[in-house]
Amino acid sequence: MRPLKSRQTLATRLKRAAGLGLLCAGLSPLVLPATANAADPDVPDTIKWTIPFGVGGGTDVWARFFAPWFSDYLPGKPTVMIDNAPGGGSINGANLFAVRARSDGSQWLGTSASTQYPAMLGDPRVRYDYADWKPILASPTGGVVYASPEMGKDADSALKALLKQPVKLAAQSPTGVELPVLIALEMLGVDINPVFGMRSRGEGRLAFERGEANIDFQTTSAYLSNVQPLVDDGKAIPLFSLGVLDDDGNIVRDPTFPDLPTFNEVYRQTRGEAPSGNAYEAYRKFFASGYALQKLVMVPVDTPEPLVETYRQAAREFIKTDQFKEEAAAQLGPYTPIVGETVSRHLRDAMAIKDETRQWLITWLADKFDVHLATR
Repeated sequence: MRPLKSRQTLATRLKRAAGLGLLCAGLSPLVLPATANAADPDVPDTIKWTIPFGVGGGTDVWARFFAPWFSDYLPGKPTVMIDNAPGGGSINGANLFAVRARSDGSQWLGTSASTQYPAMLGDPRVRYDYADWKPILASPTGGVVYASPEMGKDADSALKALLKQPVKLAAQSPTGVELPVLIALEMLGVDINPVFGMRSRGEGRLAFERGEANIDFQTTSAYLSNVQPLVDDGKAIPLFSLGVLDDDGNIVRDPTFPDLPTFNEVYRQTRGEAPSGNAYEAYRKFFASGYALQKLVMVPVDTPEPLVETYRQAAREFIKTDQFKEEAAAQLGPYTPIVGETVSRHLRDAMAIKDETRQWLITWLADKFDVHLATR
């Protein structure tokens, strides 16, 4: 989909003309009613949306889906131009945005879990700080952990088998999208033997289908399209979902999988108590930033608040439409985007990791997977 062509609103033209006329007459434009600016903030004619990934990737597809919706619902219908700046797993483009972005509302950034995680892990390549940005919208997702039927005839027996024998998982990276899943399995006491180096979660699923792994994990859209048929054919057993965040930041059952327990429920069932401690704090933080807030639309924090609210209100309006819901279900999965202060609150919580929790994670990654993080 291509962004709609920019055009100024009549109200914006009249406002600018009025200000120019007052200046020419030697009067200050400040005598205009203050409500004029508050009611109709100037939306830039062109918005450059930096996507720190290559063309055709998941975040690029996501942004190109949202761009025309923002264009169509913002005052003046600005051109929303996607600017791909790949490199460093999104770190390079995010670093450039942090240094160069103007706070006049003309520049946005699209981030994903692979932008959030390096900042949380203290990667020395990171030159950006999420405290310097303000979210407009977040796109959540979920995920499901499932096992081979060789582990048991149902979820209960498969979970019991997981605790008695080593299991294999074909994964991309211990610090990538699988990180919360690896922490969850560690907390359950599973002797996990991951094989890293997969180029995608899709490759991990294919390894599972070939019998090279007896446990796997997929995000919701991939699970529904590629794993649910395996479940229907008796070739996979769903164990638990990661869940979703409610408005208060609690992990609750994923409405896409209402019959599946969350990891929290499974932990309580197997351990007899609620999860806690540094391991759980790490799980909760990385789940929130990588799944509940998987992809984010961000602007510099000092962008004028009326303009930020205009962007947020446009999102609120289009996500309520039947057309958006229908198209988003096919493009993004079954989750409703989150807008405004709820995103800000969850993001602040997710990105704030205590030193002791980060140290636990650094030590665990080194001891478990021989991954030694260089931190700043």
